[in-house]
Amino acid sequence: MTTRETAGTTTGPAAGAAENPVTISYGELDGARIAVVSLNRPRKLNGLTMAMLRGLDDAARTLRRDRDLRGVILAGAGDSFCAGLDFGSVLQKPLDIAVAFTPNPFARDGANLFQRVCWEWRRLPVPVIAVVHGHCYGGGVQLALGADFRVTTADARWSVLEAKWGLIPDMSGARTLADHVGAERARWLTMTGRELSGADAVDVGLATETAASRDDAEARARDMLRELFGRSPDQLAAAKELFRDAWRSPRATFRAERLQQAKLLLSENAARARTAALKKTPPNFTRRGTWAFGPGKKSGR
Repeated sequence: MTTRETAGTTTGPAAGAAENPVTISYGELDGARIAVVSLNRPRKLNGLTMAMLRGLDDAARTLRRDRDLRGVILAGAGDSFCAGLDFGSVLQKPLDIAVAFTPNPFARDGANLFQRVCWEWRRLPVPVIAVVHGHCYGGGVQLALGADFRVTTADARWSVLEAKWGLIPDMSGARTLADHVGAERARWLTMTGRELSGADAVDVGLATETAASRDDAEARARDMLRELFGRSPDQLAAAKELFRDAWRSPRATFRAERLQQAKLLLSENAARARTAALKKTPPNFTRRGTWAFGPGKKSGR
Protein backbone atom coordinates (compact mmCIF):
# COMPACT_ATOMS: atom_id res chain seq x y z
CA MET A 1 0.00 0.00 0.00
CA THR A 2 1.41 3.37 -0.99
CA THR A 3 -0.83 5.55 1.12
CA ARG A 4 0.95 8.36 2.94
CA GLU A 5 -1.09 10.28 5.46
CA THR A 6 -0.15 13.58 7.03
CA ALA A 7 -1.01 14.64 10.54
CA GLY A 8 -4.68 15.47 11.01
CA THR A 9 -5.77 18.97 10.04
CA THR A 10 -8.58 20.17 12.29
CA THR A 11 -11.67 21.71 10.79
CA GLY A 12 -14.58 23.46 12.42
CA PRO A 13 -14.95 25.62 15.53
CA ALA A 14 -13.19 23.19 17.84
CA ALA A 15 -9.80 23.85 16.29
CA GLY A 16 -7.27 24.18 19.06
CA ALA A 17 -9.35 22.13 21.49
CA ALA A 18 -7.70 19.34 23.43
CA GLU A 19 -9.69 16.81 21.41
CA ASN A 20 -10.48 17.80 17.84
CA PRO A 21 -13.99 16.51 17.07
CA VAL A 22 -13.43 16.25 13.30
CA THR A 23 -10.09 15.83 11.54
CA ILE A 24 -8.93 15.66 7.94
CA SER A 25 -5.82 13.64 7.11
CA TYR A 26 -4.43 14.01 3.60
CA GLY A 27 -2.38 11.39 1.84
CA GLU A 28 -1.63 9.71 -1.46
CA LEU A 29 -2.97 6.45 -2.81
CA ASP A 30 -1.07 5.27 -5.89
CA GLY A 31 -0.15 8.89 -6.57
CA ALA A 32 -3.70 10.23 -6.17
CA ARG A 33 -4.58 12.73 -3.45
CA ILE A 34 -7.08 11.44 -0.90
CA ALA A 35 -8.51 12.69 2.39
CA VAL A 36 -9.62 10.71 5.43
CA VAL A 37 -12.27 12.56 7.45
CA SER A 38 -12.50 11.15 10.96
CA LEU A 39 -15.03 11.64 13.73
CA ASN A 40 -12.84 12.00 16.79
CA ARG A 41 -14.91 11.65 19.94
CA PRO A 42 -14.22 8.01 20.72
CA ARG A 43 -15.07 8.10 24.42
CA LYS A 44 -18.65 9.00 23.46
CA LEU A 45 -18.81 6.57 20.51
CA ASN A 46 -18.50 9.59 18.21
CA GLY A 47 -21.92 10.87 19.25
CA LEU A 48 -22.58 14.05 17.29
CA THR A 49 -22.34 17.42 19.06
CA MET A 50 -22.97 20.84 17.56
CA ALA A 51 -19.19 21.30 17.25
CA MET A 52 -18.94 18.04 15.30
CA LEU A 53 -21.81 19.03 13.01
CA ARG A 54 -20.13 22.33 12.21
CA GLY A 55 -16.80 20.56 11.80
CA LEU A 56 -18.25 18.07 9.31
CA ASP A 57 -19.92 20.88 7.38
CA ASP A 58 -16.66 22.82 7.24
CA ALA A 59 -14.73 19.70 6.23
CA ALA A 60 -17.03 18.95 3.31
CA ARG A 61 -16.90 22.55 2.09
CA THR A 62 -13.10 22.61 2.35
CA LEU A 63 -12.74 19.39 0.38
CA ARG A 64 -15.19 20.49 -2.31
CA ARG A 65 -12.84 23.36 -3.19
CA ASP A 66 -9.83 21.02 -3.61
CA ARG A 67 -9.63 20.30 -7.36
CA ASP A 68 -6.66 17.95 -6.89
CA LEU A 69 -8.58 15.68 -4.52
CA ARG A 70 -9.54 12.27 -5.98
CA GLY A 71 -11.32 10.50 -3.12
CA VAL A 72 -12.52 10.68 0.49
CA ILE A 73 -12.89 8.11 3.26
CA LEU A 74 -15.28 8.81 6.16
CA ALA A 75 -14.38 6.99 9.38
CA GLY A 76 -14.83 7.05 13.14
CA ALA A 77 -12.11 6.88 15.77
CA GLY A 78 -12.26 4.30 18.53
CA ASP A 79 -14.82 1.53 18.82
CA SER A 80 -17.64 3.02 16.72
CA PHE A 81 -18.35 4.87 13.52
CA CYS A 82 -21.05 7.11 15.02
CA ALA A 83 -23.73 6.47 17.65
CA GLY A 84 -25.92 9.30 16.37
CA LEU A 85 -26.79 12.68 17.83
CA ASP A 86 -25.62 13.21 21.43
CA PHE A 87 -28.90 14.56 22.81
CA GLY A 88 -27.39 15.22 26.23
CA SER A 89 -24.88 17.60 24.70
CA VAL A 90 -27.01 19.14 21.96
CA LEU A 91 -30.03 19.91 24.16
CA GLN A 92 -27.90 22.05 26.47
CA LYS A 93 -28.07 24.86 23.90
CA PRO A 94 -31.61 25.10 22.46
CA LEU A 95 -30.78 28.29 20.57
CA ASP A 96 -28.00 26.49 18.68
CA ILE A 97 -30.51 23.82 17.68
CA ALA A 98 -32.95 26.44 16.41
CA VAL A 99 -30.25 28.13 14.34
CA ALA A 100 -28.99 24.80 12.96
CA PHE A 101 -32.57 23.75 12.12
CA THR A 102 -33.16 26.90 10.05
CA PRO A 103 -32.63 26.29 6.32
CA ASN A 104 -30.37 28.42 4.19
CA PRO A 105 -32.79 30.09 1.72
CA PHE A 106 -29.95 30.94 -0.66
CA ALA A 107 -28.55 27.42 -0.93
CA ARG A 108 -29.40 25.37 -4.00
CA ASP A 109 -31.05 22.62 -1.97
CA GLY A 110 -32.32 24.76 0.91
CA ALA A 111 -30.77 22.43 3.50
CA ASN A 112 -30.23 23.27 7.15
CA LEU A 113 -27.05 22.40 9.05
CA PHE A 114 -28.27 18.96 10.14
CA GLN A 115 -29.09 18.07 6.53
CA ARG A 116 -25.93 19.58 5.05
CA VAL A 117 -23.72 17.51 7.36
CA CYS A 118 -24.88 14.36 5.54
CA TRP A 119 -25.90 15.67 2.10
CA GLU A 120 -22.70 17.64 1.38
CA TRP A 121 -20.85 14.36 0.80
CA ARG A 122 -23.24 13.70 -2.09
CA ARG A 123 -22.34 17.11 -3.52
CA LEU A 124 -18.59 16.46 -3.27
CA PRO A 125 -17.38 15.86 -6.86
CA VAL A 126 -15.20 12.86 -5.85
CA PRO A 127 -16.01 9.34 -4.61
CA VAL A 128 -16.74 9.18 -0.88
CA ILE A 129 -16.57 5.84 0.95
CA ALA A 130 -17.70 5.38 4.56
CA VAL A 131 -15.94 2.78 6.72
CA VAL A 132 -18.44 1.61 9.34
CA HIS A 133 -17.67 -0.38 12.49
CA GLY A 134 -19.23 -0.65 15.92
CA HIS A 135 -22.32 1.52 16.31
CA CYS A 136 -23.96 3.21 13.35
CA TYR A 137 -27.13 4.72 14.79
CA GLY A 138 -29.47 7.56 13.87
CA GLY A 139 -27.45 10.44 12.50
CA GLY A 140 -24.57 8.01 11.97
CA VAL A 141 -26.70 6.03 9.51
CA GLN A 142 -27.61 9.22 7.67
CA LEU A 143 -23.99 10.33 7.55
CA ALA A 144 -22.93 6.95 6.16
CA LEU A 145 -25.71 7.10 3.56
CA GLY A 146 -24.36 10.46 2.41
CA ALA A 147 -21.30 8.60 1.14
CA ASP A 148 -21.34 6.97 -2.28
CA PHE A 149 -20.42 3.55 -0.90
CA ARG A 150 -20.22 1.96 2.55
CA VAL A 151 -17.92 -0.84 3.71
CA THR A 152 -19.08 -2.20 7.06
CA THR A 153 -17.75 -4.79 9.43
CA ALA A 154 -20.11 -7.74 9.55
CA ASP A 155 -20.69 -7.26 13.29
CA ALA A 156 -21.41 -3.51 13.15
CA ARG A 157 -24.80 -2.43 14.51
CA TRP A 158 -27.06 -0.28 12.31
CA SER A 159 -30.34 1.36 13.33
CA VAL A 160 -32.52 4.30 12.30
CA LEU A 161 -32.61 5.04 16.01
CA GLU A 162 -34.74 8.20 15.76
CA ALA A 163 -37.75 5.90 16.26
CA LYS A 164 -36.63 5.30 19.84
CA TRP A 165 -37.00 9.01 20.55
CA GLY A 166 -40.32 9.38 18.74
CA LEU A 167 -38.67 11.21 15.87
CA ILE A 168 -37.87 10.70 12.19
CA PRO A 169 -34.55 10.85 10.30
CA ASP A 170 -34.29 14.49 9.25
CA MET A 171 -30.61 14.79 8.26
CA SER A 172 -31.37 14.00 4.59
CA GLY A 173 -32.32 10.45 5.60
CA ALA A 174 -35.77 10.59 4.04
CA ARG A 175 -34.06 10.90 0.68
CA THR A 176 -31.02 8.69 1.15
CA LEU A 177 -32.84 5.84 2.88
CA ALA A 178 -35.35 5.59 0.04
CA ASP A 179 -32.52 5.85 -2.51
CA HIS A 180 -30.75 2.83 -1.06
CA VAL A 181 -33.44 0.49 0.23
CA GLY A 182 -36.62 1.65 -1.50
CA ALA A 183 -39.58 3.47 0.02
CA GLU A 184 -41.26 0.43 1.59
CA ARG A 185 -38.19 -0.80 3.45
CA ALA A 186 -37.24 2.78 4.35
CA ARG A 187 -40.64 3.20 6.00
CA TRP A 188 -40.20 -0.04 7.94
CA LEU A 189 -36.72 0.84 9.22
CA THR A 190 -37.87 4.36 10.12
CA MET A 191 -41.02 3.22 11.90
CA THR A 192 -39.45 0.35 13.85
CA GLY A 193 -35.86 1.47 14.46
CA ARG A 194 -34.94 -2.21 14.04
CA GLU A 195 -31.27 -2.91 14.69
CA LEU A 196 -29.37 -4.69 11.93
CA SER A 197 -25.93 -6.26 11.79
CA GLY A 198 -23.47 -5.07 9.18
CA ALA A 199 -24.18 -8.22 7.19
CA ASP A 200 -27.93 -7.50 7.35
CA ALA A 201 -27.27 -3.90 6.33
CA VAL A 202 -25.66 -5.16 3.12
CA ASP A 203 -28.55 -7.55 2.51
CA VAL A 204 -31.16 -4.77 2.71
CA GLY A 205 -29.08 -2.25 0.74
CA LEU A 206 -27.90 0.13 3.48
CA ALA A 207 -24.26 -0.89 2.97
CA THR A 208 -22.24 -1.94 -0.06
CA GLU A 209 -19.91 -4.64 1.25
CA THR A 210 -18.89 -6.36 4.47
CA ALA A 211 -15.40 -6.91 5.85
CA ALA A 212 -14.14 -9.06 8.70
CA SER A 213 -12.58 -6.23 10.70
CA ARG A 214 -12.19 -2.47 10.75
CA ASP A 215 -8.71 -2.75 9.25
CA ASP A 216 -10.08 -4.95 6.48
CA ALA A 217 -12.88 -2.46 5.85
CA GLU A 218 -10.40 0.41 5.55
CA ALA A 219 -8.21 -1.63 3.21
CA ARG A 220 -11.23 -2.49 1.07
CA ALA A 221 -12.22 1.18 0.89
CA ARG A 222 -8.77 2.00 -0.48
CA ASP A 223 -9.01 -0.83 -3.00
CA MET A 224 -12.33 0.58 -4.20
CA LEU A 225 -10.79 4.01 -4.59
CA ARG A 226 -7.92 2.50 -6.59
CA GLU A 227 -10.41 0.99 -9.02
CA LEU A 228 -12.27 4.30 -9.34
CA PHE A 229 -9.03 6.19 -9.94
CA GLY A 230 -8.77 4.33 -13.25
CA ARG A 231 -11.67 6.45 -14.51
CA SER A 232 -11.78 10.13 -15.43
CA PRO A 233 -12.36 12.34 -12.37
CA ASP A 234 -14.78 14.39 -14.48
CA GLN A 235 -16.76 11.27 -15.36
CA LEU A 236 -16.96 10.33 -11.68
CA ALA A 237 -18.17 13.83 -10.78
CA ALA A 238 -20.77 13.74 -13.56
CA ALA A 239 -22.04 10.33 -12.44
CA LYS A 240 -22.47 11.58 -8.88
CA GLU A 241 -24.43 14.63 -10.00
CA LEU A 242 -26.57 12.58 -12.38
CA PHE A 243 -27.74 10.11 -9.75
CA ARG A 244 -28.06 12.79 -7.07
CA ASP A 245 -30.55 14.91 -9.00
CA ALA A 246 -32.20 12.47 -11.40
CA TRP A 247 -35.43 11.61 -9.56
CA ARG A 248 -36.74 14.30 -7.23
CA SER A 249 -35.86 17.65 -5.77
CA PRO A 250 -33.68 17.51 -2.64
CA ARG A 251 -35.14 20.91 -1.66
CA ALA A 252 -38.67 19.50 -1.50
CA THR A 253 -37.52 16.44 0.45
CA PHE A 254 -35.57 18.47 2.98
CA ARG A 255 -38.49 20.88 3.46
CA ALA A 256 -40.77 17.93 4.22
CA GLU A 257 -38.24 16.52 6.70
CA ARG A 258 -38.10 19.82 8.59
CA LEU A 259 -41.86 20.28 8.75
CA GLN A 260 -42.54 16.76 10.01
CA GLN A 261 -39.72 16.87 12.55
CA ALA A 262 -40.83 20.28 13.85
CA LYS A 263 -44.31 18.88 14.55
CA LEU A 264 -42.86 15.83 16.27
CA LEU A 265 -40.58 17.91 18.48
CA LEU A 266 -43.66 19.73 19.79
CA SER A 267 -45.73 16.59 20.30
CA GLU A 268 -46.58 14.94 23.60
CA ASN A 269 -45.80 11.45 22.32
CA ALA A 270 -42.27 12.42 21.26
CA ALA A 271 -41.72 13.82 24.76
CA ARG A 272 -42.94 10.54 26.22
CA ALA A 273 -40.70 8.55 23.91
CA ARG A 274 -37.68 10.59 24.99
CA THR A 275 -38.54 10.18 28.68
CA ALA A 276 -39.00 6.43 28.30
CA ALA A 277 -35.74 6.09 26.38
CA LEU A 278 -33.81 7.97 29.05
CA LYS A 279 -35.43 5.99 31.87
CA LYS A 280 -35.17 2.72 29.91
CA THR A 281 -38.86 2.02 30.50
CA PRO A 282 -41.66 1.19 28.02
CA PRO A 283 -43.34 4.34 26.67
CA ASN A 284 -46.98 5.07 27.54
CA PHE A 285 -48.34 6.96 24.55
CA THR A 286 -51.40 9.18 24.38
CA ARG A 287 -53.72 10.13 21.50
CA ARG A 288 -52.11 10.91 18.17
CA GLY A 289 -51.87 14.64 17.49
CA THR A 290 -51.61 15.73 21.14
CA TRP A 291 -49.30 18.70 21.71
CA ALA A 292 -46.79 18.69 24.55
CA PHE A 293 -48.05 22.05 25.83
CA GLY A 294 -51.15 24.21 26.07
CA PRO A 295 -54.74 23.62 27.14
CA GLY A 296 -55.27 20.86 24.57
CA LYS A 297 -52.67 18.60 26.15
CA LYS A 298 -54.00 15.21 27.25
CA SER A 299 -52.55 13.38 30.21
CA GLY A 300 -52.95 9.89 28.73
CA ARG A 301 -51.35 8.45 31.82
